[in-house]
Amino acid sequence: MNKKYTEELAGYLLKGKEDEAVAFVDELLTNYPKLYLFEDIITPAMYHIGVLWERNEITVADEHLATAVCDFVLSRLDTGVYVDKATKQKRKKVVLLGVEEEQHYLGLKMVASFYREKGWRVRYLGPNLPLDHALNQINQWKPDVIGISAALSYRLPMVKKMTEVFSQLKWNPAIIIGGRIVKKYDLSNFETERTHVIKGLNELEELHIKGKAGVMDETS
Repeated sequence: MNKKYTEELAGYLLKGKEDEAVAFVDELLTNYPKLYLFEDIITPAMYHIGVLWERNEITVADEHLATAVCDFVLSRLDTGVYVDKATKQKRKKVVLLGVEEEQHYLGLKMVASFYREKGWRVRYLGPNLPLDHALNQINQWKPDVIGISAALSYRLPMVKKMTEVFSQLKWNPAIIIGGRIVKKYDLSNFETERTHVIKGLNELEELHIKGKAGVMDETS
């Protein structure tokens, strides 16, 4: 983590300076890969803002403003790659969602961008998705990978339930569990041959390279 860059970006986010935040990130992209920006600059900046909120050094409105600006920056970064229609139909598929009542979603957006850059077909379902609605979408699309995100400890029972339900799907998709929750708590008991607890995008990249549990695209 580059503390100087992280704090500078956090300042732009908290002040609602969209143009400055975009320009700052664009400048960093000339020297660093997008994965580094996600993992070592943007994520720590949002964690820093979260800590300020927990200490009552900023208001809820400040935190919401920072989140909105960060969302804007991520949307600008998420250009993906062009894939022709014939090739696209052959690419692997991933569904990404936050558990029910979970409001954090920026990490999910970064993972969606990660997969789009790999040429995958992505369905980003966002945060706060009830299990029955998620299952309906998943059964229709039959993704190769399902990504689940949560931040708080009391989401653990739902993460466990979703993991168990998705593990019973007939086509046997890989399951990845991420979010702030995996950095705070030991979720190793959730792991199986097809279910992986991922603490960050660097770990996801390693899993992708190794081709474990169908996480790597055959065209990569």
